[in-house]
Amino acid sequence: MKNDKCSFCGSKRNDVRFLISGTSGFICDNCAERAYEIVKEEVGHSVGKPGFNLETVQLHKPIEIKALLDQYVIGQDDAKKILSVAVYNHYKRLGQKDTKDDVEIEKSNIILVGETGTGKTLLAKTIAKMLHVPFTIVDATVLTEAGYVGEDIESLLTRLLQAADYDVALAEKGIVFIDEIDKIARKGDNPSITRDVSGEGVQQGLLKLLEGAVVNVPPKGGRKHPEQSMVPVDTKNILFIAGGAFDGIDKKIAQRMNTKIVGFDKKNTEIIDRQNLLQYIAPQDLKAFGLIPEIIGRLPVLTYLNPLDKEALRNILTEPKNAIIKQYIKLFKMDGIKLDFQPEVLEYIVEKAIEYKLGARGLRSICETVMTDAMFELPSDTKKTFHVTVDYAKSKLENTEYEKRLKIA
Repeated sequence: MKNDKCSFCGSKRNDVRFLISGTSGFICDNCAERAYEIVKEEVGHSVGKPGFNLETVQLHKPIEIKALLDQYVIGQDDAKKILSVAVYNHYKRLGQKDTKDDVEIEKSNIILVGETGTGKTLLAKTIAKMLHVPFTIVDATVLTEAGYVGEDIESLLTRLLQAADYDVALAEKGIVFIDEIDKIARKGDNPSITRDVSGEGVQQGLLKLLEGAVVNVPPKGGRKHPEQSMVPVDTKNILFIAGGAFDGIDKKIAQRMNTKIVGFDKKNTEIIDRQNLLQYIAPQDLKAFGLIPEIIGRLPVLTYLNPLDKEALRNILTEPKNAIIKQYIKLFKMDGIKLDFQPEVLEYIVEKAIEYKLGARGLRSICETVMTDAMFELPSDTKKTFHVTVDYAKSKLENTEYEKRLKIA
């Protein structure tokens, strides 16, 4: 009808493209568009973006979580199994409803012990990606007590908040990976007059975050913006995964296990794999290394990652979904170039990674050194195929500045 008008702005039917009728009024197309923008702004960052919602997302079972990890991480079956169960129980705990038995399931944070490049960070990152939860990595070595040069402990929550696009509710269900937690071990058993501001002091500061507390977080990064309003973040449902190489902890494990081998019971010594003592790690070893008992208690799930042998490193190059070699093949394909590697090249790269004790992380570094010149020159060349040989790889790696740096390290 000609006299119909928008109930919001008053525009008549002839003045707009169309009117949408309701039970007792109308809304024009202009007001409908404005309403959509307002709703999008209010509901915010979760509109049109996948987020973790316990009511709408079915949590994968532990077997399914491990199967997905298998696609990205080679080996480490024990660690993947323990991680899968811990993560499943954690997010199942978030969905628990109030019951009459008053049994409250406590949070189980995780600590991963393993050499550099064995997959600690990749495991945590892959799980977060699968669950669609915010994820952040914090280097423990930059954390110090408040009032000292460095980053406040609360800054790790600032990063999680940023990863969640400042959606506090989403951040409170996220995952924080604290890397190199072994670097904040207590510097010694003897109390010192000087404060251990980057060691035990940081451990003490982490306690309330790990256990669960409402922390006022500066949204843009701490001390540099003292005037900004704080954002309260409840950490009781944030899953903390700590990782560290704990270089030298194998000696602590050996000392502890030797105390149990007494008398003539030598058969016990035969079953101990002294090449991989990490598999026998226990909480008391972490305490002997320098972690305080309180923080060990708040990281109850303890697991280890095996050192990567030659076969595992070789598989890492080609097997996972995002394998390094697959990435290079795709990069060259985007320039119309078919790339392939001589099998002996992969063996050579693995041998170098083992020689310099670089782990899986070193594979990428070695490949970059071998492939940099080709990636620089070939996009402008007329060649449509490139075959990487052992001689080519050796010419780019041996007796170079890169190899000299590795030998010095």
